[in-house]
Amino acid sequence: MKRLAIVATHPIQYNVPWFRRLAVQEGIEVCVFYTWHADEKAKYDPHFDREIAWDIPLLNGYDYQLVAPRPTVKQKTFWNLNSDITGPIKAWGADAILVLGWNYRSHLRAMRYFSGRIPVYFRGDSTLLDTQNGIRRRLRKIFLRYVYSCVDTAFFVGINNYDYFQKYGLNKNQLTFAPHAIDNQRFSNDAIAHETEANRWRTSLGIPADSVVFLFVGKLIQKKSPEILLRAFQKLPHKNKQHLIFVGDGECEADLKKQASNAANVHFVPFQNQSRMPVVYRLGDVMCLPSAGPGETWGLAVNEAMASGRTVIVSDKVGCARDLVADESIGHIHKANSVESLYVAMQKCCERNRLLLKGTHCGRFIDRWSCEQLAANIGNKLRSAA
Repeated sequence: MKRLAIVATHPIQYNVPWFRRLAVQEGIEVCVFYTWHADEKAKYDPHFDREIAWDIPLLNGYDYQLVAPRPTVKQKTFWNLNSDITGPIKAWGADAILVLGWNYRSHLRAMRYFSGRIPVYFRGDSTLLDTQNGIRRRLRKIFLRYVYSCVDTAFFVGINNYDYFQKYGLNKNQLTFAPHAIDNQRFSNDAIAHETEANRWRTSLGIPADSVVFLFVGKLIQKKSPEILLRAFQKLPHKNKQHLIFVGDGECEADLKKQASNAANVHFVPFQNQSRMPVVYRLGDVMCLPSAGPGETWGLAVNEAMASGRTVIVSDKVGCARDLVADESIGHIHKANSVESLYVAMQKCCERNRLLLKGTHCGRFIDRWSCEQLAANIGNKLRSAA
């Protein structure tokens, strides 16, 4: 029996499904060590400017321990999470450690401490898509090579992430593919019921059944470039046959509503919790993620949209673009920060029936990017370790 300690800040809806699948693999015992919190109470999200408590269970199906920071810590930073988690991990008897993100002192200390004692695995989704110049770039390279010098294996999530790890000192023999994935079944199951509910919702918004609906889902913040999407949409001809829905809250919301104040075909839906997301994605026919960054490392909303049977338009600054939007049978890639490039992509999405057929293809494609495959690849690496 191999024991794998996973270090993470808190329960996240994207990680928990593969934690559960890894925990039931033969010959493996898993314990997740949370360094910020391990509860399902509401926490303040500065981008949504509200307290968020996910309405799906995140603490069952796997073992975990909380190595808590001081009670006064309300938001996680590099310095304020628990500075030493090595003791609890040693007491548990880990045969290997998997760290999710180095950018907290406790995580980095664990990586350095266990290096040379037990295999140190790492998983992150950083890319090279956000450029830096001059001294900052040189200093970043030195620091990141130091960080990853203690990693035995990094689990890369896609092509852009693979390039990142290679740039910062890891060779191909240290890199194992573990795809960025969501719980596909949660979005693909009960498809007919979700489609029916989404159609009723569209009708309540005054959207005709034959209209093409472009959909944005997420935080209305600068890095996700929602204003670029609105401007590109406003250029489309025959706008009465097309609608745009923004689902979410954030700092850009007021300006977007002002710009769209006279547009009956632009709709705003407030933040929706996790249990509603399989219906939310079916509100649209095309899910758009026009992010310019910095920091759009992957874009798991793209996985969710595809698992819901929807095609996508993404910018070339979205980390998943090279992997998930490989050709136009899946979706379209536009140049970030370019209204014209996004407008051209949107013009190609003008017939709803064809879009829904393309969405069916997307649903089959994303099955290959699964939590089952992610967990299997990590499990195989652990079992093969000396």
